[in-house]
Amino acid sequence: MRIIYFSLGWVMVALGVIGLVMPLMPGVVFLIVAAWCFARSSPRFEAWLLDHPTLGRPLRDWRAAGAIPRSAKVMACIGMTIGFVVFWYSVDPSLPLAAGVAAMFLACAAYVVSRPAMADENGI
Repeated sequence: MRIIYFSLGWVMVALGVIGLVMPLMPGVVFLIVAAWCFARSSPRFEAWLLDHPTLGRPLRDWRAAGAIPRSAKVMACIGMTIGFVVFWYSVDPSLPLAAGVAAMFLACAAYVVSRPAMADENGI
């Protein structure tokens, strides 16, 4: 199982890094899963990820308090809104499907907003 967790950890790191530069893709979520995978397969890479100067702070905040920076909350909610608008206009869904997708996005947004907020590096 260690090799599976280790491999999955690196896939999640790759997706997380892509998510940090691609709009609408949640990078930190993938990095949280990567840290979880590395905790079960490689303490060395878990420590590397947690101590990383750029990637580590949101992971440490999440582990310490389940916290999400305010700017990340705003970006997540904006991304979900844009995602729903793109879905609405590109798929032209039936009303029940649109309501189901909207409910899913609202539940996700409620979860994100309900998490404690840690101050961003710039103090926001």
